[in-house]
Amino acid sequence: MSTGKKGVEASFKSMDTEEFLDIHFNRPIGYVWALFFQRFGIHPNVVTILSIILGVAAGVMFYYPDMTHTLIGIFLLMWANHYDSCDGQLARMTGKKTRWGRMLDGFAGDLWFITIYVAICLRLMNQPLPFHLGEASGQTWSIYIWLIAWFSGTVCHSKQCTLADYYRNIHLFFLKGKAGSELDNFKQQREIFHSLPWKGNFWWKAFLYFYGNYTRKQEQMTPNFQRFYAFVQERYGDNIPQELRDEFRALSLPLMKYTNILTFNTRAIALYISLLIGEPWLYFIFEMVVMTSLFVYMRRRHEALCAYLYHKYAK
Repeated sequence: MSTGKKGVEASFKSMDTEEFLDIHFNRPIGYVWALFFQRFGIHPNVVTILSIILGVAAGVMFYYPDMTHTLIGIFLLMWANHYDSCDGQLARMTGKKTRWGRMLDGFAGDLWFITIYVAICLRLMNQPLPFHLGEASGQTWSIYIWLIAWFSGTVCHSKQCTLADYYRNIHLFFLKGKAGSELDNFKQQREIFHSLPWKGNFWWKAFLYFYGNYTRKQEQMTPNFQRFYAFVQERYGDNIPQELRDEFRALSLPLMKYTNILTFNTRAIALYISLLIGEPWLYFIFEMVVMTSLFVYMRRRHEALCAYLYHKYAK
C-alpha cells in the first residue's frame, strides 16, 4: 500500500462511518490539498475560511438561472467541500488545533446552505409557479418559496444533520471509546460554559452556548438512547464489556448508511440535479419528502435497538 494511501486512510475516523464518495473522492482530494497547504505552512483555520468563501460564492452563483453560473456554482461547492475535508486533515497533520478552528468548522456548512437557500428563494420568488399553477392570475412563488425553504431548512435539513451526526458519534463511542468519538452532552457543555469567565472568552463561550443547545436537541430526539446510555455509564463507566460493544456495533452498523445519506453528499447531488434541470424548488421537495422519510425511519430503528439493548442488559 502506498504512503499516500495510508495517509488518506489515517484521516478516517472509522471505515464504519465513512461514505463511498468520501472514501474514493472527497477524502483523497482533501488529503492532497492538506499536503499542499502543509508544505507552504498554511494554517488550517485559513483553509476553513477559504471553504466558507467558496461555499458562499457557490450559493451566489445559484441565484442566476443560466447554465454557466450553475456549473461554476457546482464547481465552487465541490471545491468548498474538499477544503472542508482538508482542514481537519491538515490540523491533525500539523497539530494546529485551535478554538477558532473548531468554531469556524462548526458553522462553515451552515453558511453555505443559508446562502444557497436565500439565493434560490430570491431567484424563484418572482418566477411563475410550476405546472402552470396560477397562470391565469399571474401568480408567482412570492413569499411561499421562502416559507417552503424555511420549513425545509429548519424543520427538515437541520434536524436530519443533527441526528445523523449524533448517531455516528454514538457508533464511534461504542466502537472506539471516548477517545475515538466526539460524544458530548448538554450537561457537560453547560458546565464548561459556566466555568469560564466572559472576559477573554466571549466568542468561545458564545460557541459553547450554541453547541450546548445543539447537544440538547440531539438528546431530546433520542429518549431511548439516553436511558440506555445512562444505564451503561452507571453500571460500567469506562469499562464497557466487549460483548456489549460488539453487539451495539452490529446493530448500529446497518444504520450508518442512512447517517451518510442525511449529511452532505446525497443532499448536494440532489441540489445539483435540481439546478441543472432548472427546477431548484425540487431540491426543497426532495429534502422534505425523501430525506425526512429516511430520517424518521433511521430514528425509529435506532430508538428500537436502544430499547432492545436496555431491556436485555438491564435485567
